[in-house]
This record gives sequence, C-alpha cells and structure tokens, in this order.
Amino acid sequence: MALPPLINSLLDPGAYQENPPSVELKQTHISYVLLTPRYAYKIKKPVDLGFLDFTTLEKRRFFCEEEVRLNRRLSTGVYLGVVPVAEEGGRVMMEGKGVPVEWAVKMKRLADDTILEDAIKREKADAQTMRRIARVIAAFHAKAETGGHINEFGGIEAIRKNTGENFAQTAAFIGKTISKRQFEGLKAFTDNFLASNAALFRKRVEGGFIKDCHGDMHAEHVSISNGIAIIDCIEFNERFRFSDIVSDVAFLSMDVEYHGRGDLSRALVDEYFKAASDADGIRLLNFYKCYRAYVRGKVAGFKSLEEEVPPEDKEDALLDAMLHFRMAALYAGGGFKPALVIIRGLSGAGKTALAGALKDTLGGAHISSDVIRKELAGVKPSEHKGAAWGQGIYSPEWTERTYAGLIKKAVAFVRSGRTCIADATFSKAAHLKEALKAADNAGATVYVMECRADDETVRARLFNRASGQRGGASDADWEIYKRQKTGFEAVDARRLIVEAQRPLKENVAAAIGFVCGFKDLD
Repeated sequence: MALPPLINSLLDPGAYQENPPSVELKQTHISYVLLTPRYAYKIKKPVDLGFLDFTTLEKRRFFCEEEVRLNRRLSTGVYLGVVPVAEEGGRVMMEGKGVPVEWAVKMKRLADDTILEDAIKREKADAQTMRRIARVIAAFHAKAETGGHINEFGGIEAIRKNTGENFAQTAAFIGKTISKRQFEGLKAFTDNFLASNAALFRKRVEGGFIKDCHGDMHAEHVSISNGIAIIDCIEFNERFRFSDIVSDVAFLSMDVEYHGRGDLSRALVDEYFKAASDADGIRLLNFYKCYRAYVRGKVAGFKSLEEEVPPEDKEDALLDAMLHFRMAALYAGGGFKPALVIIRGLSGAGKTALAGALKDTLGGAHISSDVIRKELAGVKPSEHKGAAWGQGIYSPEWTERTYAGLIKKAVAFVRSGRTCIADATFSKAAHLKEALKAADNAGATVYVMECRADDETVRARLFNRASGQRGGASDADWEIYKRQKTGFEAVDARRLIVEAQRPLKENVAAAIGFVCGFKDLD
C-alpha cells in the first residue's frame, strides 16, 4: 500500500547523517519505525484514535519528548533524544538543519537476539531470565510515582471507563476477530468482577498501589542482554499508564503465555510478587491478564484495517487479534491453559509443515513421532532406516513404545505450562484416545487436526523426500503410505480437516480459526 511521501523519502539511506547501507521500515497502528544498523527512528502517525491524538506537529513533538523522558526510567542509554526531520539542500533529512516538518524519537537499535520475544522463540529464555526481569520490574514499581492525580486511575469508575471503551471499540470486530459468544462472555466477566471486588480496588488505591507504570510491558519490549532494558512505555495517554502495578506485570505474564510458555510466566509472577511483597495483588492478576489480552486483540484489529499496512501484514494482524481474544476468554474462564495441538494424518499429507508453521504462531514446543521413534532407538533424526513395513523400529511393539513416548513428552510439556504441537500418523484410534485422555488429565486444551492429501500429491512429496529434495525424520515411502492407508482408522473426536492441496498459509489461518472457535468442524 502507498506510504506517505515523507516516509518514502526517509527510506533513502541518503536521508540520514550516518549514511547507513540500508533502511528498514516497520509499522504499528500509531508509528512508523525506521531502522538503520545502528539506530531506530520512531515517527508518530498523524492519527486521532480517541485514546490518543497525534494530529498536529506540536502534539507529535510533545509526545516524542514524553516518550524519551518516560522510557529512560527503565532503559538506560537506549533513548538518545528527539530529533527533527527537516528539508536540507532540497531534500528531506533526518536530523536536518532546516525548518522541522516532523519529529522523531532516536533510539539505539537493540539487536533482535537480545529481545525477550526472540529468546522465547529460540528457547533461549529460562526461569532465571524471568526472575531477573521480575526483580527489575518490582524495583521500578517500588520507586514509581503515586498519589494525588495518579490515584484517580485506580478507582472502579476509571477502570470501567477503560474496559467499556474496549468493548465499544471492538463491537465491529464481532464475527471477524472475536465471536459474539466471546464478546458477551468477556463483557459479563469484566462487569461481574468489578462489581464483586469493589472493596479490593478501593484497598489498592488506599495502599498506594496505583502508580505511574509502563503500560505496554510485553516481550517485544524487553531486552535481556547486558542487564534488563524495558522500552516503549505508553506516553500518549496517562489513563493507560497510570494503573495498578499488577496490571503492568500481568501484561508481560499474559504475553509470555501467549507465546506458549506458561512455565516462564509462572517464574516471572512468582518472583515478582515475592520481590514486591504484594500479597493482595495476586487476586487481581487474572483479571488484568484478561484486560491486557483484550487490549492487544483490539490493537491488532485496528492494524488489520489500516490502508497502508501490506495485505500479508493485515492477515497476520487478524490472526493475532483472534488469538489474543482467545487468550482473554481463557482468563475469563478461569485462567491460562496450555494447548495440546495433535496433528494426525498419513505420511506425505503435510503434518510436519503445518506443525512447524503453527509453532511459529502459537509458540511452545513441537514434537514428532518420527523423531521420538529414532531417539528411542539411539538413531539421529536425519539418519534414514529403510526397514520394511512392520519390522525393526517400525514393528508394532516399537510403534507402541513410540506413541507412549510421544504422549509422555506431550503431557510433560503441557503439565509444565507449555503449549505443545504433536504430529504423528495416529492411524490407530486407540492412540489418539489415550493422548486426549492424558492431555485432559494434565489440564490442557486439546485441538485435533487431520491432514489429508490425494494420492498424486503424496506420491510427489514422497518422491521428493526419497530423492533428498526435502529433509525430515520420516522414512515413509510410497509402499508404506499404501499400507498406512489401508489401516487408517476413523476417530470419534472433534477435529479440523486440513487439505494439503491448499497453500500452507491458508491452512495455518484455518487452524488458527479452529483454535479460536471460528471454524466449523467436520
């Protein structure tokens, strides 16, 4: 989609004093972020969304200055200042010497591999990391300003205004990113919680727990290298920043769970409440997780409607919104439950490709019967064992061991609080039934997806696999596929049918819709 001429001009490396080799553009629903190898320059979009107003140059400069001032509280050395965008020598220049036509926040660019979200995806974040973050947040909250005007934002009426605005602004999303059932259930949960806990909210105000917080504390805003730095707080509306301290930590806790890591979230929360010495605050954690997930769903929905956002990013924003509203519904229903996604189907039907793509979207862990079978046999996943049907590590006895190992590993993940995606043929209904029962006992939410493909598609895929054009741990060939097909049992389980002939991106979208309650079952 067309970008404003100013932003197009700033995509030219020659528009920067540092003369970088390249400039990359990222967008949020309220900002353009221009990235060079050394710096990030954030320009506010000239929008009025009700809860923020950036419509004049003066307002954008003011909020740039506020952004720098406020974010320096939690990120020493990252925020370098506010710089002008001006015409110089007949061209637009960042940090130009002429009359400013725009203002930008200049930041030190943080490497992607230092960001908590990236570390979670690469499985480089651990409980110790989360405890370090928790202590930094608790120390920040201990020193944060409170009292007077700030306290007004912790009262019931102020909170009702925030939640009411959320529901009013998302009513148009019903049937698109949030179901009517979810919308009505979340509204009822919110109203009931506020009515039932009025005394607790008053106690929080009186106890000094309403403070000038961060307001947008999620994993993409936390750097974990050489100390902890937390960036991108809310500068544009004090109503969203002045809050109960629990709302701040609840945001990050929710976001870590959104990435499939309930175990890391639990480490964060346990350490935070210990460091903050806040016994009552835990009673508000689930409510604020619900609130924060809903806000993220709303924001992603706004992004999906912006004209200048590329179509593929709009599609991703829609899925992001759906998943966050799903998270909000989980909290309203009692709390986060890790998901176990079981992907079954014959060899060559696309199970592993779908599982890998869903791991990128849902987070958590991906396990495969092909890998587990070889682990049990002491064989590398990439080492192919051309055993005949029903023999060697593919004998019935070995297959029973494989499924037992798969189910045990999946249950261990979800019991710890991690989302798990398990792909296996599951040709025997008994194996699926056992997995469903074990997952239910472990407190997981289970989704079953069944991949299907026609013989022509499977034959081509298995040929490519045998010729080395596609990697993977599977040893299945055309003859094994035919034997699998004759013994593949129907199952009595709620499931989504995934057709391999469709593009993977479409199947991922259908799978997310299914997880979020938007897709019909077979």
